[in-house]
Amino acid sequence: MKVVTWNINGIRTFKCGIKKTFDALDADIICVQETKVTRDLLDERTAIVDGYNSYFSFSRGRSGYSGVATYCKDSATPFAAEEGLSGLLTNYAGALGCYGHHSEFTDEELQLLDNEGRAVITQHRVQCSDKIRSVTVINVYCPRADPEKPERKQFKLQFYKLLQARAEAMLKNGSSVIVLGDVNTSHRPIDHCDPNEIDDFEDNPGRKWLNGFLRDDDNNMPASADFSHGGKFVDTFRSFHPTRTGAFTCWSTLTGARRTNYGTRIDYIFADNQLAKEQFVAADIMPEVEGSDHCPVWGALRCSLLPNSKPPPLATCYLPEFAGKQQKLSRFLVKVDQKACRSESKEALPGSQEEAEMRENINVTGTKRIMRTESVSQMSKKSKTAKTSSKPQGSLLAFFKPKNEKALGSSQNSLKSFPIHDERALDVSSELHSATQGKTTQGEHLSAQTCNARGDKGACFGFWKSVLHGPPPPPTCKVHGEPCVLRTVKKDGPNVGRQFFVCARPQGHAANPEARCNFFAWVDRGK
Repeated sequence: MKVVTWNINGIRTFKCGIKKTFDALDADIICVQETKVTRDLLDERTAIVDGYNSYFSFSRGRSGYSGVATYCKDSATPFAAEEGLSGLLTNYAGALGCYGHHSEFTDEELQLLDNEGRAVITQHRVQCSDKIRSVTVINVYCPRADPEKPERKQFKLQFYKLLQARAEAMLKNGSSVIVLGDVNTSHRPIDHCDPNEIDDFEDNPGRKWLNGFLRDDDNNMPASADFSHGGKFVDTFRSFHPTRTGAFTCWSTLTGARRTNYGTRIDYIFADNQLAKEQFVAADIMPEVEGSDHCPVWGALRCSLLPNSKPPPLATCYLPEFAGKQQKLSRFLVKVDQKACRSESKEALPGSQEEAEMRENINVTGTKRIMRTESVSQMSKKSKTAKTSSKPQGSLLAFFKPKNEKALGSSQNSLKSFPIHDERALDVSSELHSATQGKTTQGEHLSAQTCNARGDKGACFGFWKSVLHGPPPPPTCKVHGEPCVLRTVKKDGPNVGRQFFVCARPQGHAANPEARCNFFAWVDRGK
């Protein structure tokens, strides 16, 4: 059994195709975070992947924000699945239950914690030696504590508490538990590129929570270590690589920090103590896999998965828009015979929305639009005999095409033949020159006339280059002697919107000669 977690920073990360990417990852269960897709934007190519069944959680408040999804191979089909951590989003059969104690939360808080689409839970059966047991996989995208929004810091801590309550409740109920995803906190100094630059590193509330959630030793012990004390979960990567440095999973794209490996490890696979000790055989990161500001993390177990006969109700294949239950566009545009509707509903739907639009062309007034290839006499005959039909003819795309293509062609030809005099072009160039320079000498005017009349692109380019001046060249940094890059302050404050120059090299340690130097210069507002 192999599991993978990856913050993909948008479902469009898979430029080579989702199936090809998933097959390359070679995992039974693939958990992705930050899909940035809401249900109304989820397409069939993303939702239905050949050989996999998928389970999504969407943000209910913001579009293009948050979101997680779990894809399981058909050979790893879960027997239960659920969206969210609180149970408030469960309005279908096949939920897992075991929600823990929520005495610290109000119903409103629980609803808000689940409304951002940050958790999907699947439960699987595995064969461990001669024993069958259940394993619950909790796929999470934990919130980020925005320093400019103090309320988000509290939101993040509340999410951690709810996650722990649910994971420990599942564990108490007898299921093994794996918690994986983007936790948005680097645990130890070894997991951060420059912990000394952070004030009170060990006092960070997120790190304190991790200290209690994981076992209470230094987390740098091999998998054979004693698991009899401390937290109930194990950081599987550190179990197998206790002293590896530079093992980061997230880098800033703005500063190009991946090139210098100046990042953090905030993506994890946590497993309960017993499962980690008895079943995990390997865990590692995949920094060579690009396409996102994060890299995948994987873990392998010796137990084998036992697939359920069919996906649980949360699976996207049951959504009406993907289950063949959606209505045709024609139903909303024409009056239809109800008897015909019942017979037509048994027919196969078009393979795609584009195909449906090509087949159907409905006038919004309720009358059928006839294909342009039909003659007027045919139209007259059909108008007398045709009855209201649920299968109208024509193409919706015809609304956006001219009725007489020959007329359009002739009008385009007439436009091409319309004479455009050089004098008008000369007037425009002369006016622009006057506006930029304040006056135009006769020699320059003649130069513009000459380049316009002859079509001499080189002369025109030289002329306008002498008239219109672009921005001044960027300064060079003092250490590398290379042109700097222009940045803009986006943080609220007295300098918001102000521009500055910095070294163009990627961010990194000061001792790294390939990293950017400390050059900084404000852009003069007067320039």
